Amino acid sequence: MLDQIIKGLSQLSDPERAKNLSRFFKTGKGQYGEGDVFWGITVPAQRKMAKRYVDLSLSDLQELLSSKIHELRLTALLILVSKYQKADDDGKNEIFSFYLKNTENISNWDLVDLSSPKIVGDYLVGKDTSILFILAKSSNLWERRIAVLSTFKFIGNNDFEDALSISELLLHDEHDLIQKAVGWALREIGKGDQEVEERFLRKFHKEMPRTMLRYAIEKFDEKERKSYLTR
Repeated sequence: MLDQIIKGLSQLSDPERAKNLSRFFKTGKGQYGEGDVFWGITVPAQRKMAKRYVDLSLSDLQELLSSKIHELRLTALLILVSKYQKADDDGKNEIFSFYLKNTENISNWDLVDLSSPKIVGDYLVGKDTSILFILAKSSNLWERRIAVLSTFKFIGNNDFEDALSISELLLHDEHDLIQKAVGWALREIGKGDQEVEERFLRKFHKEMPRTMLRYAIEKFDEKERKSYLTR
């Protein structure tokens, strides 16, 4: 089954699209996606393939996640999300642990964004969330992004405490992918309760990186945006 999914995905490769994706996901030397290799497969095509091979074992998924090919890793994560959603409590626990053991392979922003809220975030609802603060303090860019994106599950439940705490912890992060993620989280909090977001912004907007602030206030009206940007 493993050979079949790899062969099936390889047959969908598009060299020209692969070149464009390599540029978009910053795979050049010294860039955040350095070493990531693309086959140029659309996400809908990968979702279709993931549905076909949803019964792939964790050991086979490990093989896919260990690949340098971006689409093999993303398809593995899409399968993992599906398996998690269908699993019982023991299965969810196993998949959660498996996910955290593979953070070094979840190594681009789309891989994080399409999986961490649905696995890590969902699993931690109502549980000890200290692992997120460990990830938020990591030197690994993607672990820090996992920490932020996982809180989106809580934000959707109008539980903002962890998201706000992690946002404060990462307030001075120098990487734009973390600045954008934190700003995005704050924006989502604002959708649920704008006053909660604005209390945070009133306290921290002057020390917040501009990118983070712009994302956080993106849905504010023009007058409010200008007010925060000129204070």
